[in-house]
Amino acid sequence: MRLNLNYRTRIVSSLSEIGQPAWDGLLALQSDSNPFLSFAFLHALHESGSASAESGWQPQFLTLWRGDTLEAALPLYLKSHSYGEYVFDWAWADAYRRHGIEYYPKLLSAIPFTPVTGGRLLARSPAAEAALITALDRLQRSGGTSSTHILYPPQAQAEALQQAGFMLRSGVQFHWLNAGYRDFEEFLASLEQKKRKNIRAERRKVREAGISFRRVAGVDAGEADWRFFKRCYDHTYANHYSTPYLNLDFFLRIGATMPRNVLLVVAERAGRPIASSLLIHTDQVLFGRYWGALEQHPCLHFETAYYQPLEFCIEHGIASFEGGAQGEHKMARGFLPQKTWSAHWLAHPAFADAIERFLERETGGIDSYIDELNERNPFRTPPAATPSLPE
Repeated sequence: MRLNLNYRTRIVSSLSEIGQPAWDGLLALQSDSNPFLSFAFLHALHESGSASAESGWQPQFLTLWRGDTLEAALPLYLKSHSYGEYVFDWAWADAYRRHGIEYYPKLLSAIPFTPVTGGRLLARSPAAEAALITALDRLQRSGGTSSTHILYPPQAQAEALQQAGFMLRSGVQFHWLNAGYRDFEEFLASLEQKKRKNIRAERRKVREAGISFRRVAGVDAGEADWRFFKRCYDHTYANHYSTPYLNLDFFLRIGATMPRNVLLVVAERAGRPIASSLLIHTDQVLFGRYWGALEQHPCLHFETAYYQPLEFCIEHGIASFEGGAQGEHKMARGFLPQKTWSAHWLAHPAFADAIERFLERETGGIDSYIDELNERNPFRTPPAATPSLPE
């Protein structure tokens, strides 16, 4: 299928069909990329079977080419369920079911199991981005799927999709912003007295339990470290009566292929490891991903998944820490609300109208919620040098 004389469209079921040089070369041109969009991370998800056709994540990456040059790409999956997405549409699927209409399969552009904002419309030029949106529109109107969902695009891309007929949905995450703190104590001094006191008390409980920490850079992590982390990860899912999404092969793959973006925090007591967290980072952003513990201790989660990473950010001059999805409790630890976006297109006109009305009401509620959260800012005064997040 041709959009015009300049681009050739291909649906790609494996990143091997593109190759790492072409994929990462396109990614290097984007201002809103992150490690989760890299060939290494996505290919590990697919090749490990964590996100595959068998697990309900069938890759159907939409790509545009000029000759042998990859001009634009959209990470895209054919989904047979709504697990692992973090923008919840279960109620929409249930409404379809109650009316005898199939909601699955649907098209989804997202990084599997990763609620992190980043480019979805990857393009070498504005013209290539526009052509990519046109190709997506043709694909979604060709039949066979109920809807298309683009999760966690940057605001500018969300607005471009809105111009193309998508409905926008907003959400909230909590991010920590580095105001140039010299150490953790200077960060604490910026907080209200009660918040500062509570954090010190939480950290003291962990120390008094005889727990110490070591940070393992990805370049230093061995198979034993990854196997231990996987035990912790599985244990957390078991405690919540859930099935883990990611397998050991995935973790070993990212440890081998993107070690400079990986950090493990390991908690130890009486000479043996008892808990661990996994974080992904660049020079500017730290992303909290997973954590787990084999022993339960008061405040161990906060120290392993928040305070140790915050110290890492301060020590390395990292500008922001994205702690993951949801979690209003993060505000008491210096995280501030940030709006996130998703874009949605539904083929069924009546359901599209109903969901559009729902989203109008929901958006007003989200805006009010963010205003309310900002009134509970945990800082004594707003941070003096708050870096802006990329749109």
